Amino acid sequence: MNEITCECGHINPEGTVLCESCGKPVEGNQHIDGNDQKELLNMRYDGSARRSQTYNRTFIDKIWNFFSSVKVGVWLIFITVIASAVGTIFPQEVFIPGNADPATHYRDQYGIVGQIYYQLGFHDLFSSWWYMLLIAMIGISIVIASIDRFFPLYKTLKRQKPKRHELFMKKQRVFGTTENQNVDVEQFKANLKKRRFRVYEQDGHLLAEKNRFARWGPYVNHIGLIIFLIGALLRFVPAFYVDEFIWVREGETILISGTDGQYYVENKAFTLETYDKDNPEDARFKEAIESQSGAIPKTFRTDAVIYERTNTDVTGAEPELEQVKEGASTMNNPLKFGDYALYQASYQLNEFKEMSFKIHDKDDESTNYGEFTVDLTDPQSTYELDGGYRVEIANYFPDYELEDGEPVSVSKYPRNPAFVFQLFPPGESEPETSFLGIGANVDAGGENQYKLGLTEFDVRDVTGLTVKKDETLWLIAFGGAVFMIGVMQGMYWNHRRIWLQPRNDGVWIAGHTNKNWYALRMEIDKAIEGTGIQTPVDQHEMKS
Repeated sequence: MNEITCECGHINPEGTVLCESCGKPVEGNQHIDGNDQKELLNMRYDGSARRSQTYNRTFIDKIWNFFSSVKVGVWLIFITVIASAVGTIFPQEVFIPGNADPATHYRDQYGIVGQIYYQLGFHDLFSSWWYMLLIAMIGISIVIASIDRFFPLYKTLKRQKPKRHELFMKKQRVFGTTENQNVDVEQFKANLKKRRFRVYEQDGHLLAEKNRFARWGPYVNHIGLIIFLIGALLRFVPAFYVDEFIWVREGETILISGTDGQYYVENKAFTLETYDKDNPEDARFKEAIESQSGAIPKTFRTDAVIYERTNTDVTGAEPELEQVKEGASTMNNPLKFGDYALYQASYQLNEFKEMSFKIHDKDDESTNYGEFTVDLTDPQSTYELDGGYRVEIANYFPDYELEDGEPVSVSKYPRNPAFVFQLFPPGESEPETSFLGIGANVDAGGENQYKLGLTEFDVRDVTGLTVKKDETLWLIAFGGAVFMIGVMQGMYWNHRRIWLQPRNDGVWIAGHTNKNWYALRMEIDKAIEGTGIQTPVDQHEMKS
């Protein structure tokens, strides 16, 4: 590394624009901060040597320089914001209904635009590798940009001395000369201390400094953003964040997704309340109720029991459950247990539970050769009836629809069940095939002797629960708080410095601040009262 020795004797690292000790501009490096051919100094980083402005030799240097650029950081944030906005145009994959195939769902629902949306990966944007890469690149940019600027600036400000080079003084924006040998320096120092300046002295030269901590505001912002991004990235780690959705039927006990096999839930009962125009309490909603063709939900609640599996260490064994909590999950009032919470999110009324059928003659429904009941959530493949009759389920469509002339199931839930039955009469090896659904009973061959008829059915309500676990909220909130501290630190305080240099015929005075130059001039005016020092001028305003 090529070091730069200033005439004051201080050794500066390569890339230094202003000597860290005396502030003299280093010839040949003024282009780095744009000081070449400029009458005033750019004091943004106090002329400190930054790696990104010094080295461009190796591949690592080029990567460092790329991520340290503010423009690159802004573009990364801009691209991420645009991608996030596009990701909200259509529902994400986790929110599409049932077990629909995303490849066809987006095309069927939203046409060619939906198909392009899916093919570009926006259907699962926030879990996609390229979106995670963008977030990671923003974090890398923030870290590298902060390191590239913070440590050189910190070192420069820590080493600054009251005694400054003539060129440093003359090229400050606020600068003035006083030809008066009777300047009251002690009064000047006293005035500065009254204004809460810290005063340093070296061989008669003075440096008064105030609010240096304000310079670190942007870097505190960066720390807050990094903490925030870490919290956001941890949401993709199951140990820290769970957001699952489960359907639970009344009377059913199922595993709660996302709990790693630890917790189960039993749906004891589901209750739906609707607005009633004849109810005095709901009278104010009368017009809205009458304008709707169906009932308007008022609230819905799931009475549930939470169980914890006690034999999780036994692989393949039937789960042994121990009740840990009983309660209700209503809208905006989740049922909490352990680190998890169940939120009431949706419901399905009158879902089919069981269907009972009988065998009768094709032309005489009064006959009955046997009955059987199909559990729609777990149907058997074969039903043996008295009298030697046997019924096999050749095909089962829980949520039947006709698509391109072919029967399909649009979901795995028994909302519109349909069957292809094969009936084997006693002693027969060839079956009679029929299609049976709600409002449909079709003889497949047209020559059947027997017919299957629906005798009764049982329905039940289904509740939709969102499973939530979030161990990242405190980290995200902490990152936001740190960010706001940095905003206040940099917004409400200004780093102000005033230099006084003794001369043979009087004194020179100069001042600098990172912003709010008017307030700095007011500070100087107060500090020079009664000292005989003339008011310095704003050289930038003089030129404009």
